[in-house]
Amino acid sequence: MSYETANLPAVGYTPPMDQVIIQQPIANKDGAENWMQAPQGQSNCPPGLEYLSMIDQLLVHQKVELLEVMTGFETANKYLVKNSMGQNIYSAKESSNCCVRNCCGPLRPFNMKIYDNFGNMVIHLHRPYACQSCCFPCCLQTMEVTAPPGTLVGTVEQNWSIWKPHFSIKDAAGDVVLKIKGPCFTCSCGGDVNFKVLSADGESEVGIISKQWSGIVKEAFTDADIFGISFPIGLDVKTKAVMLGACFLIDFMFFESSGNNNQSSGMRMI
Repeated sequence: MSYETANLPAVGYTPPMDQVIIQQPIANKDGAENWMQAPQGQSNCPPGLEYLSMIDQLLVHQKVELLEVMTGFETANKYLVKNSMGQNIYSAKESSNCCVRNCCGPLRPFNMKIYDNFGNMVIHLHRPYACQSCCFPCCLQTMEVTAPPGTLVGTVEQNWSIWKPHFSIKDAAGDVVLKIKGPCFTCSCGGDVNFKVLSADGESEVGIISKQWSGIVKEAFTDADIFGISFPIGLDVKTKAVMLGACFLIDFMFFESSGNNNQSSGMRMI
């Protein structure tokens, strides 16, 4: 199935998530991990987002921090973003204050810096502090996405809802281009937790952000998560970048442990 190049396809399609689950990256002869090569000749595309023009799936893999596992001391999150072939596309690293990480836990404000294989920062995410509460609409979560850093491409904004997590993905002009709806219970207990990505009118399902079950041992002792993201291949690369930002926001809101006691915010209903 192919998609016409547009912000959204006429008919939504969600590739099966079992196609996203992959093996470990293929190693080069020198043992280094394999990186995806950037396509050439992409016009009107922010530098570093060329990779996103060729793919309809991403795998976001959080790195396990040994210090955090052994001591419970909250360290800055680090991630690898891969394609469906197991090739690295981006690396991401949280930038936040040590005291804020350990005092505020999953509620903490942070900047996320996303780099390409040349070490260039191509996407910058900013999450301001907001008290996470379903009772007060003024406490809704947001994420600002710039690519290249300093140039706004869109935002992720939580919508007020009592029962299910709702988000809007907006472009730089503030117009809603996609919506995200999660389940009533976002607890990862033996299975994947799926957040549906819908068209702007909420009528068609066009993708998914899925927190994948990683096994009882890993789920119990770490908060290092694996996410699969699918979207139409013809979706604008800027919107794909904002969807990546939405994945990080969802991770922190629902699956980031507090004090590494695995008392995840995913147990809450929103």
